Amino acid sequence: MNAANSPISAQAREALKISLRGCDELLIEEEWLRKLARSEQTGVALRIKLGLDPTAPDLHLGHTVVLNKMRQLQDLGHTVIFLIGDFTAMIGDPSGRNSTRPALTREQIEANARTYFEQASLVLDAQRTEIRYNSEWSDPLGARGMIQLASRYTLARMLERDDFTKRFKGGLPISVHELLYPLMQGYDSVALRSDIELGGTDQKFNLLVGRELQREYGQEPQCILTMPLLEGLDGVEKMSKSKANYVGITDAPGEMFGKLMSISDTLMWKYYTLLSFRPMPEIDALRQACEGGRNPRDAKVMLAQEIVARFHSSALAQRALADFEARFRDGAVPDDLPEVTVAGAPIGIAQLLKQAQLVPSTSEAMRNIEQGGVRVDGERVSDKSIKLAAGTYVIQVGKRRFARVTVSG
Repeated sequence: MNAANSPISAQAREALKISLRGCDELLIEEEWLRKLARSEQTGVALRIKLGLDPTAPDLHLGHTVVLNKMRQLQDLGHTVIFLIGDFTAMIGDPSGRNSTRPALTREQIEANARTYFEQASLVLDAQRTEIRYNSEWSDPLGARGMIQLASRYTLARMLERDDFTKRFKGGLPISVHELLYPLMQGYDSVALRSDIELGGTDQKFNLLVGRELQREYGQEPQCILTMPLLEGLDGVEKMSKSKANYVGITDAPGEMFGKLMSISDTLMWKYYTLLSFRPMPEIDALRQACEGGRNPRDAKVMLAQEIVARFHSSALAQRALADFEARFRDGAVPDDLPEVTVAGAPIGIAQLLKQAQLVPSTSEAMRNIEQGGVRVDGERVSDKSIKLAAGTYVIQVGKRRFARVTVSG
């Protein structure tokens, strides 16, 4: 019997269920199920693609949402391709932007790319991961190849993209090179002959371009799987280093543990779904227990320990818990305070908190002061107009955020 016409096995349906866990959208679900069934019948692994532009040197838990999904598919026996967009990073991804993104220099890209795969390997099985750079096929295209590629997609289709539409209607500039970004990302799928491409919800348009270009080049179109964007510690904005609401996967164990303990009880369940490797029935049972009266803090401790253990070790996760409990039960200041230097003495307390990245904004600093949540060397700050002279201070914001801040002139 032809593999394409064979009955769908329980194993393929289970693989589909794993694919769907926590995802925002899977297009086209029936196509993906057929690919899974064919792979099972033929013994040929599917090609799973994820591309990341090295726009910053470090990864945070928001990045690991798609990496976790990659690992799940990798554990099913499929080929994972971790694509570093060293060529596309020079263009700059316009996704979700209302202005042109500054392009990175080759030196910046190379510096950032050096740490990307090493950090991604904390989630993926490095021995079973194919690492590629899209400059391999993008650089050789040359001017002639770029023109031929551009001829395969229309401007009308490109302007259907939401952020381009808004900028066009609002009279905001769209540089011609930005139109090349989705084409080049789509061409990556052609070059790699990917069966499915993963990305955040903000990448849906780019992923669909890859699907269309594969058709243009006579290939079977890839499926696309989008994962939700993970809110940061504030529970509002997407996790981002620039917003000071992130958990870095290279954060120290105690810092990582404390940050995770600071998330809201509501947001915790989204973190469980997208970040935990626990089976969903176990997570559902834990959630029901909390709704039935169990302290949500217990569940949060379990999540924080799981994630710290993943990126460090079980022993360090246990130590982080002990330090956390001592710190907040006994009022102790942590031993491993982050060291921060800010300039401009004398400096206003709100500005200092923002520059030290203890709060995302001066308005948030003011709010913490009003609520009695700011201490300088153990003394509660009540005067929002206070200025600190040059010197070194232990600053505390709320129950969790500490720093040893040196104010220079």
